[in-house]
Amino acid sequence: MVKELLTFEEVSFAYSSSSPVIERLSFTVFENEIVAILAKSGSGKSTLFRLITRLESPDQGTIVCHAQGKIGYMPQQDLLLPWLTILENVSLPLEIQGKDKKEAKIIAASFFNRFGLVGTESLYPDALSGGMRQRAAFLRATLTSETLLLLDEPFASLDSLTKTSMHHWLVSMWEKEKRTLLLVTHDIEEALLLSDRLFIFTNQPLHGFTEVQVPPDLRRKMETTEKMEQQRSSLKKDIRALLIEESLR
Repeated sequence: MVKELLTFEEVSFAYSSSSPVIERLSFTVFENEIVAILAKSGSGKSTLFRLITRLESPDQGTIVCHAQGKIGYMPQQDLLLPWLTILENVSLPLEIQGKDKKEAKIIAASFFNRFGLVGTESLYPDALSGGMRQRAAFLRATLTSETLLLLDEPFASLDSLTKTSMHHWLVSMWEKEKRTLLLVTHDIEEALLLSDRLFIFTNQPLHGFTEVQVPPDLRRKMETTEKMEQQRSSLKKDIRALLIEESLR
């Protein structure tokens, strides 16, 4: 039976006396799935993540999260601390959780081979490529949470080739780690490639949305056939038409 991991029920939120950012929003995210959120800039996606991580509390409605421990967060910029080595950066969440520095480093180091980071332990962030820095940031987020990761346009700053490589890498990591991922992106192709479902928000405040189920035979398939490309192209066309139609209203 598929378990519910995160539920928003009639959630509303506004900053002080300003207009609502989120209004009566309801949705459910299930265990071990990837959900992509498509919405225009400034629509309230960051506020959504702040509510999920309990940095903000809803004015109305309820948020139920069954994630074990803390929630992992990976922003667009890797935010690696330049004065710490990669191993020290990655082990920080474990230290914050109460483990001593030596134990935290041992645990973090045990993941470096799986995440393709062997040989970077003693390097500083400036010595790594953008893709490798994002791998380190993803590992750090993974060590923060055993169940739920929030990815806020994590590959937006990468060039096309590096982004494609990171998509392959993320899928391989998800297949091994099986965490629930909530992915904010402006890239329709990225959303269709990586996710099980898309939540497409076209209004402000965030309220109702269009849900798109990605066909199972298209989900996270890196090697594609002509038929699969046609299916993805058709879905992409429909989603783009929806976004354009709503933006003109």
